[in-house]
Amino acid sequence: MLGMMLRASLPEHHLSPETKDLVRLGMGLMATMAALVLGLLIASAKGSYDTQTSGLTQLSADIVFLDRIMAHYGPETKGARDLLHRTVVRALDRVWPDPDSRPAQLEPTPESEGVYDKILQLSPQNEAQRVLQGQALTLSADLGQKRWLLFEQRGRSVPIPFLVLLVFWVAVIFLSFGLFAPPNATAIVTLLVCALSVSGGIFMILELDQSFEGLIQISSAPLRNALLHLGQ
Repeated sequence: MLGMMLRASLPEHHLSPETKDLVRLGMGLMATMAALVLGLLIASAKGSYDTQTSGLTQLSADIVFLDRIMAHYGPETKGARDLLHRTVVRALDRVWPDPDSRPAQLEPTPESEGVYDKILQLSPQNEAQRVLQGQALTLSADLGQKRWLLFEQRGRSVPIPFLVLLVFWVAVIFLSFGLFAPPNATAIVTLLVCALSVSGGIFMILELDQSFEGLIQISSAPLRNALLHLGQ
């Protein structure tokens, strides 16, 4: 719309065919760069999203496996297994609050480290229990490391200067469109639809970059499925 308003105030010689060709060439170059940056940002955000999704799935599988190892150890691990169950319930409430009234909290709590301490306090009575205790300690330590990794990966993976530059390029491109577009309803609607499409791509980038918040967030299904198998 600004381009259409600007066109009305420009002298006629500024709208000559040679000027139009030059503007089209320049905007073609800028559109190519904008498309490359847009694709790069989408790929970066999607890669970060997939990495965290995969990390959560692996974390959920390790939780179930840890519970099964402690079950094979014997009834002495009941306290550790109960604590593991409470830790998972607490994590679900912190990361996916219901109702959604606060931001996701990915920071590991001291309670999550209590499982490792309880396993460490076990007194194996035979070689089989010693092996199971060692496996449980290793897996518990890995769980803590993966939980901290999810927390550290929560930050933005898309550089803000890239987004600012992309928005600037797209704004200039649409300004040039409006500069030479006929002032009728069809042209205006077409430009609005195109702008909405590009805005949708930028919105997708911002949503994927906040994996545990917003409309496109990582599902809690893997962790909830793991919770169903704990204590069996």
